Amino acid sequence: MRIVQVGLGNWGRYWLRRILPQVPEAQIVGCVDVDPEALALAREQVGVPADCCFASLDAALGSTEPDAVLVTTTLAHHVPVARAALESGLHVLVEKPFAPSLAEARALVELADARGRVLMVSQNYRFFPAARGAASLVAHGGMGALHEVEIDFRHRSVVTETDGRRGHRALEQPLLMDMSIHHFDLLRLVLGAEPERVDCHAWNPPWSGFDGPPSAVATILFPGVVVSYRGSWLSWGQDTPWAGEWRMTFEQGEVSWTSRHLLGSTAAERVLVRPGAGEPHELTLPVVPLLDQAGSLAEFVDAVRTGREPESSGRSNMGSLALALGAVESSEHGVPVTLPSGVT
Repeated sequence: MRIVQVGLGNWGRYWLRRILPQVPEAQIVGCVDVDPEALALAREQVGVPADCCFASLDAALGSTEPDAVLVTTTLAHHVPVARAALESGLHVLVEKPFAPSLAEARALVELADARGRVLMVSQNYRFFPAARGAASLVAHGGMGALHEVEIDFRHRSVVTETDGRRGHRALEQPLLMDMSIHHFDLLRLVLGAEPERVDCHAWNPPWSGFDGPPSAVATILFPGVVVSYRGSWLSWGQDTPWAGEWRMTFEQGEVSWTSRHLLGSTAAERVLVRPGAGEPHELTLPVVPLLDQAGSLAEFVDAVRTGREPESSGRSNMGSLALALGAVESSEHGVPVTLPSGVT
């Protein structure tokens, strides 16, 4: 698959350096960024040939004849770049969150349908063994009904005087839209259901160094299940793995699990089952051939080649986006938000 990548900032160059080499079926034939310095760094750090670097998507499409576009820009550019690619008849893999509003997300999904193209969102936390194992355990129902989920995410990210406000610290919603959306998407995967209501409080201490609120607590209602969520970029506690620490209470026992180690290894992949009757034991985890973003990319390539809808397609991912946007709305207005049904 011939791919043009748009967005060569730090994250985009990470995709080039670490992710693309893991999926040999995907070939980058063009790199696009409006910033000449970003393109220069791609050439210097990753070895991108100069004749594969372009200042605009139009120029890249005219020279490379790609099959697909990988969108690794900032959020503000996700929709216009994805729209331009779809209108050009190309498949699209886009970083999360794939749109700043449900209306824009729906418009992209409808455009992809009209053009018969694959639109997929890279929700990379899905592609880890512990998350898959937890989802399988819930689906099989061996511990009775699930009724409560607790999630904690902690990571200390404090600005120093020399750092300045940059990266996620400069975002309008550095926790809910940039990080919590991963956990919200995992909730939908693990529970196999759609959320109905969210009540969220997010805040930003004056000393935080963040433009937007870096901490939040939320109560999320799923059918028959209550979720208690806590997330913070400011905690002094021990950092959790990126997927957080999960505790799930069933009719017949408890399951706790973690996933996505801070250093990118599989060290955090653990699902501990504590049955009400019997000895605690670790769940044998499923094999996930490619982890993280490489799993997303491989799923995208396979979906295009087989003509099927991928996991975390744009249509499916609207449920995760709706939950994140609902949490933001609840926190900004100080009221619980009933989530739209039938968005996926």
